[in-house]
Amino acid sequence: MNYKLNTPKVQEYVKANLKSNIASLILKGSPFKDIDVQELAQQIEGKKKAEKKLPLWFKTDAIFYPKKINLEQTSSEATALYKSELINGDSLIDLTGGFGIDCTYFSKKIKQVYHCEMNEILSEIVAYNCKVFGITNIKTLIGDSLESIKKLNLNFDWIYIDPSRRSDSKGKVFLLDECIPNVPTNLEFLFHYSNHILIKNSPILDITSTINELKFVKEIHVVAVANEVKELLFLLEKQYTGPIKIKTINILKNSKQYFNFNYGSTTLASYSFPKSYLYEPNAAIMKSGGFQEVSSQFDLKKLHQHTHLYTSNIFFKNFPGRSFKIDHILKYDKKKLFEILPDKKANITTRNFPETVAQIRKKTKIKEGGIHYLFFTTDFENRKIVLVCSKL
Repeated sequence: MNYKLNTPKVQEYVKANLKSNIASLILKGSPFKDIDVQELAQQIEGKKKAEKKLPLWFKTDAIFYPKKINLEQTSSEATALYKSELINGDSLIDLTGGFGIDCTYFSKKIKQVYHCEMNEILSEIVAYNCKVFGITNIKTLIGDSLESIKKLNLNFDWIYIDPSRRSDSKGKVFLLDECIPNVPTNLEFLFHYSNHILIKNSPILDITSTINELKFVKEIHVVAVANEVKELLFLLEKQYTGPIKIKTINILKNSKQYFNFNYGSTTLASYSFPKSYLYEPNAAIMKSGGFQEVSSQFDLKKLHQHTHLYTSNIFFKNFPGRSFKIDHILKYDKKKLFEILPDKKANITTRNFPETVAQIRKKTKIKEGGIHYLFFTTDFENRKIVLVCSKL
């Protein structure tokens, strides 16, 4: 780690070149003695990446950024804040510390946080940035985290793990038993040191398969930011055998959407033709699989068993997703669509429909945009229909 990168002149150079072409800057070379141009490029690219994902880091002077891959793998501030709201107590150990975003937010709730990291340079960066932030309750540990926890031989209130999804032999992996550390194999060992384990998983992981891989799952949190699922969190409690709670959150710019239900619920949805309003659940709910629960909790009717769109004559202002007024219900007919869309523009969504959005646009010549929202879908009598809607 080159500490000369954080001198005032170099920091000004980094900020002044945030919108510059990195390739062009590299060709020009470094204007600073004892600082390689690649080191400068890493800091510029890191600060660029932090602007939206890590605004506190972006606004803070003299932060040191790691390689691009480490920034891509780290939590965003929004998701780190959410995780910190799930834990409490005196001690937490993060077995896969990375760039330290989660640890930084954990340190606001926990008296002593241990940051474990195999990569010595990354560990050094985190220790340095903690000093920049004035954080004194994060201790960095270099090396194998399972060995570290064994050497510390402490009882922690929480163990946090974001298993590495990159394998030297297989490339990118997603199953828990292929990640590092192998959580399913080491679960009994980990519960020897804590009664509570929080695991961050890839959003593409199958929830049911992961439950079967683990023990004592108490809660599963499906976390979306701006309607894109970012994390699946599995909260484990030693000896817990009760119902598993599924908690979904969609973190928006000025609000949050929540929807909770019990895993394995036997609630059944009811079905109907389209009514006055159309409801589309957010991405977190779609990932959670709580399709029957949406129908039950909001007293909504599904359009079809495999069409995860809902309808009602009642408008629910706080529905966790998108809401629309249904203006027209049509058969899939190009001529009729053009009568309603004189400018041939609309926002198109397909749900349980044999054609993709691209295929529909190619066939109908409907351009993207405008005030109309078209849902190409299937009703519960298996008829292909188009719902022409206006957004609420």
